[in-house]
Amino acid sequence: MNFLDDSLLPENQEKLVIQVAPYGPQWAPGDSDDIPVSMEAQVQKAVDCYNAGATVLHVHVREEDGKGSKRLSKFNEMLSRLRAAVPKMLLQVGGSISFAPEGEGAAAKWLNDDTRHMLAELDPRPDQVTVAINTTQMNVMELMTDADVAGTSLANPALQAAYRDMIVPSNPSWHVEHIRRLVANGIQPHFMLGNLTQLETVERLIRNGAYSGPLILNYVAIGGGAAGLHPADMLEFVRRTPDGAVLTLETLNRNVVPMNTMAIALGLHVRVGIEDTLFGPDGQRATSVQQVEKMVRIARELNREVASGDDARRIYQVGTAWSSTDETLANLRMAPNRSSARPAAPLRRVA
Repeated sequence: MNFLDDSLLPENQEKLVIQVAPYGPQWAPGDSDDIPVSMEAQVQKAVDCYNAGATVLHVHVREEDGKGSKRLSKFNEMLSRLRAAVPKMLLQVGGSISFAPEGEGAAAKWLNDDTRHMLAELDPRPDQVTVAINTTQMNVMELMTDADVAGTSLANPALQAAYRDMIVPSNPSWHVEHIRRLVANGIQPHFMLGNLTQLETVERLIRNGAYSGPLILNYVAIGGGAAGLHPADMLEFVRRTPDGAVLTLETLNRNVVPMNTMAIALGLHVRVGIEDTLFGPDGQRATSVQQVEKMVRIARELNREVASGDDARRIYQVGTAWSSTDETLANLRMAPNRSSARPAAPLRRVA
């Protein structure tokens, strides 16, 4: 992304889109008072987060016993209720729908490829499904401290070991086909990227014609195979992100507020919620709603306007697709593919 002399002035920045992930599938119901379990409570949590200022909802679903649901029918029920309860909110289904261990000490497992492809068949369809690119270690314990897990199920060494060894499978044969199915069914891929090599892979998919649509990204700074917490790494990812992309910062634990504050100042977007942290920066418990409210307050202090649901849909360009690679590159303000007629000509970013 290019930054001009006036790029940090709020009048030259897009409205702030706040994503919220309030379902925290890695936590057991007893880990926090802010974990909704019943379908009614899960829907009400979305309503409360929307009313607080969040316009994108990261969706996971729990069964009545509190365990993370693996049933697509449960997701369909949840999406149907959410469409009625928060019609202006963008619904983003987490592509790793098997995120919670099934039982005490069970390994944290991801659904197999065929089952994950079924996310493209959700009905009603979500606005987005998150897509990981390139198989990656996802050791969510690496940046966890004793204070982060004290008094929760994640204090259990067996569960820690399971999450420490968790892998995000995303081979090329899978993510290319998954993107194709999502787009064919009118669902926008939301790319969850933990480093520059994954960004480069997505850019190659675009250049090779495997994806022709808006480039909606989360920079995932959770460590353990994804990006870490060094601000310079975040800034380099921002610098390398195409000008026409939409970039959101995602991190974890007490780092959420300071990292997101930098993102707001830079004109990026943010994600909060108990899936990312049970705590505020002061070490006190903070609900998903309280985390959203804090982002709203910080944005107001920086004179940056918070996006409405309609704004978020416009910013994310939901429903947009382009007809060719050249059109996609132009809309994302990426340099055009090299022409065989001018093999020695240096590439320049289009105006």
